[in-house]
Amino acid sequence: MTMEIDWAELRAAAVEVMQRAYAPYSRFPVGAAALVDDGRVIVGCNVENAGYGVALCAECGVVSQLHASGGGRIVALSCVDATGQPIMPCGRCRQLLWENGGPNCLIEAYPSPLLMAELMPHGFGPADLAVVTSSPAPSVPVRLSKWIGQGTVFIHPELDGGKQVWTGYWDRSSGAEESERAGILEEGPIWPDTEEGVRWGRARTPRVVVVDAEGAMSWAGEGDPPAAFNEGVPA
Repeated sequence: MTMEIDWAELRAAAVEVMQRAYAPYSRFPVGAAALVDDGRVIVGCNVENAGYGVALCAECGVVSQLHASGGGRIVALSCVDATGQPIMPCGRCRQLLWENGGPNCLIEAYPSPLLMAELMPHGFGPADLAVVTSSPAPSVPVRLSKWIGQGTVFIHPELDGGKQVWTGYWDRSSGAEESERAGILEEGPIWPDTEEGVRWGRARTPRVVVVDAEGAMSWAGEGDPPAAFNEGVPA
């Protein structure tokens, strides 16, 4: 059954708790109030710290109170600034809300509320972990080790929202020192197929290798593969 959301009540609760925020450094008080799936309303305000990096957002307080008061799922949330106007959760807090409310959690916004799925497309959550832990990761051939430290781009499968996509990295070319063999020069974005990944790789080096979901390697670099690449590859 769909719950009735009283946005005015949520915003009023957010405004009230905003006035108790501890924001001496930014002078940007924030209040948040959320409706839980059992009907209760929970609140939180931002709490800053002289060590700026450990400041707590208002949504952090909401999530803490959610679990401290009995758990459940967040259905809707209103987050306001010092003027009482709705503001958007930061990226870190969107991840918190995704975990505790999911893609259908509503966030107050003008002109109308937005779903978390709209605020954080391709969000990462428990379902992504379940896919990985329930399926063994593809094995990479032992012969891949001889390519480490050769300045090669490796394109390989990845999971995004439970779907297979592709990503890659540009391996650091080894120098005279053995210690220089480890490391990555650049990590690739996410692509829907290998073709885009190969184009990304060839823009950086003529040495591009694709490792598929089963762990098999194929040469995607410029020209014919080096003779050493075919060593041990079944005909």
